[in-house]
Amino acid sequence: MPHPTPRSVLRRPQLWIGTGLIAAVVSMLFALLYVGGNVNPRGNLRDLPVALVNADAGADAGGRHVALGEQVVAGIRKAAENDKSIDWQLVSREEADKRLGRGKVFGALVIPQDFSATVTALAAPQPAAQGKQPVPPTLSVLTNQSAGSIGSSMSSQAAQKAAHAASARIGQELLKQAAAQKAQLPTAAQLKLADPVTVTVADGHPLGARSAMGLSAFYYALVLVVCGMLGANLVNSQVDTALGYLHTDFGPFRKREPVQHTSRVRTLAIGMTLMLGLSLVMGSLVEAATVGILDMDASHLGHLWLYSVSTIAVVGIGSLALFAAFGTPGMLLATVVFVAMAVPSSGATVPLQALPGFFRGLSEFEPLRQITEGLRSLLYYGAQADAGLTRAWTSMGIALVAALAFGFAVTALYDRRGLHRIPRPEADTDTPAVPAAAEPATA
Repeated sequence: MPHPTPRSVLRRPQLWIGTGLIAAVVSMLFALLYVGGNVNPRGNLRDLPVALVNADAGADAGGRHVALGEQVVAGIRKAAENDKSIDWQLVSREEADKRLGRGKVFGALVIPQDFSATVTALAAPQPAAQGKQPVPPTLSVLTNQSAGSIGSSMSSQAAQKAAHAASARIGQELLKQAAAQKAQLPTAAQLKLADPVTVTVADGHPLGARSAMGLSAFYYALVLVVCGMLGANLVNSQVDTALGYLHTDFGPFRKREPVQHTSRVRTLAIGMTLMLGLSLVMGSLVEAATVGILDMDASHLGHLWLYSVSTIAVVGIGSLALFAAFGTPGMLLATVVFVAMAVPSSGATVPLQALPGFFRGLSEFEPLRQITEGLRSLLYYGAQADAGLTRAWTSMGIALVAALAFGFAVTALYDRRGLHRIPRPEADTDTPAVPAAAEPATA
């Protein structure tokens, strides 16, 4: 008797509804997280750290001591009372350089030592026979691409705006002094006095040409996270194949190993052990490709290798713990945790100070931020511990302990309750195992 043709799976509503719901949730979630974190950085900007250096020694003019640097600082602080986007940190030049060299500030505005002297020289009467023009006063804006290109750009714009506002205020005073001297100034001289300060922009912490303009740490961190997740997926499938839970297709042929009934705890331990071995290979190859082949600017190569291997291992072990606890949905959950929520809250492109509050909260525990800060320390800041490296290693250790505790606690609970992945045979224990063989794959 002929068998009836089976109904096409495409006619099953469950297939369309289930797949459609998962696709809808993923697309909506990624759109909200990725675009939501970056759509309005200037509107969300709060307390972007920028150093303010007042090295002005002051000057004597008209029988009194003038300290214009202090006036500039007072003007910036007054303007900041109504604008909380910038956190102006008044420090010495030496401290500013340290903070620039550790990524603690995104830039700096420097008032030089001779600022008052050069400004007052503009207002002093110049002998006609002297023929020597006074040195124009300057304010220096320092950028810091190593802390993030967008944050550095925001810092530079804010510092230049403050510098030009200070120049305009000083210009008004100079024009009043010139008018008091009852000397008619040419139009060109009046324009020069109205905006007397020259604003210069320079790199406060120069990077090498092959550092992706301060983004190489982020790209490297992203590679490590992706390698950890892909490695975990590979390990998960290969362990299941070796235990006979899955078959392997080689073109038109299918291979399946005899089923080995193994506890969930032991399966997870096997996967994590294999993940550690793969991490050594993957971390070494990532560094060899980026530093050896692509010639990425990097130092402390031994520390970078250890950091790369450890990051891949921790991300992979964390993913395996999610797979073991939640099964197939665990893969989606790992993608959300390590990518969807991690990238917009990493502070690698848009600074944390320009993110909405929700993403700032995520950044406190999301791994990509900690990984990126550790790599910035290794690649840009000479592996200084307080430049993010200590925080990165600490976070990595906490994540590893949490992943091990969670993964083994859940799998042990499943084993105790008899929730085995494949039911154990009861009466056919004497049945010989079917040897592994290659057979044509069926549709």
